Amino acid sequence: MGGTEQQARQTQAQQTHQAQRQTPQAPQASQTPQAPQTPQTRWTRATLGRPDRPLDLLTARFDRHRYAPHTHEEFSVGICVLGASCIEYRGGALTVGEGSIVVLAPGEVHTGESAYGTYAYRALYPAPTLLTDGILGGTPHFREPLLHDPELAAALRNAHTELSTCPDPLEAESRVPWLLTALTRRHSTARPTSDTVPGAGTIALAVRDRLADELQAPPSLADLAADLGLSRYQLLRAFRTTMGMPPYAWLAQYRVSRARALLELGGRPAEVAGQVGFADQAHMTRWFGRVLGVTPAAYRTGVRQ
Repeated sequence: MGGTEQQARQTQAQQTHQAQRQTPQAPQASQTPQAPQTPQTRWTRATLGRPDRPLDLLTARFDRHRYAPHTHEEFSVGICVLGASCIEYRGGALTVGEGSIVVLAPGEVHTGESAYGTYAYRALYPAPTLLTDGILGGTPHFREPLLHDPELAAALRNAHTELSTCPDPLEAESRVPWLLTALTRRHSTARPTSDTVPGAGTIALAVRDRLADELQAPPSLADLAADLGLSRYQLLRAFRTTMGMPPYAWLAQYRVSRARALLELGGRPAEVAGQVGFADQAHMTRWFGRVLGVTPAAYRTGVRQ
């Protein structure tokens, strides 16, 4: 019995030792230095309608990145969304904190880096012509490049997010020029034009009817404005004043209305989206949520029970 017990104890000890050797040991946190954060950037492009150049959009998040001195052919309109950056511009240094807007003019040398730690921003790169609507005197001049305008910063950030996700041409053309006009009228040295648009109601109805008639391939606002002998800003002003919303929002809600009728007849969401002019089913789903609070599939199921 004694020999048997001793052999059993030896066998158990060997098994325990082998299990310990096979069990992976967790690394010591203090022995593994953390790598610096990988920069996260995304470049997208939105179409604004003929004859405008496309609008480039940058989403960026950096840790230690420093830009080399450079210039842009376009304006650079940036909105800081996290942390702070330090930009060298016009012989001085700007600290751009969260919620601030910075406007850099075409052809002017600048560089930038983190002011402390991680920083993130959204940037739009509009051609100079996009900032001349609604003002007098040509390309605007921003005497103060660093701007504190929370309402406009939030609107620019929201537009940037929406257009980076789903760059709908009519939405881009409705939102971006309007916001850039607000930027120049509020913060540049340019003189604004009159906000009065004679016959605004008639203009808005004409635009509404064209959009409804050409649901799947709507005309650009630039073309609509040219047909009516207006600037794009005047057209947007007339439509928003009369209808209470920009053209893209009216058209999206009209598409939702048309889609509802087709879904009630048994149409499938993926097919209906294309029939009423949405870019895809996801685009239609977003607008159903905004307008009705349900998905197209849930709406179809509910009305056909």
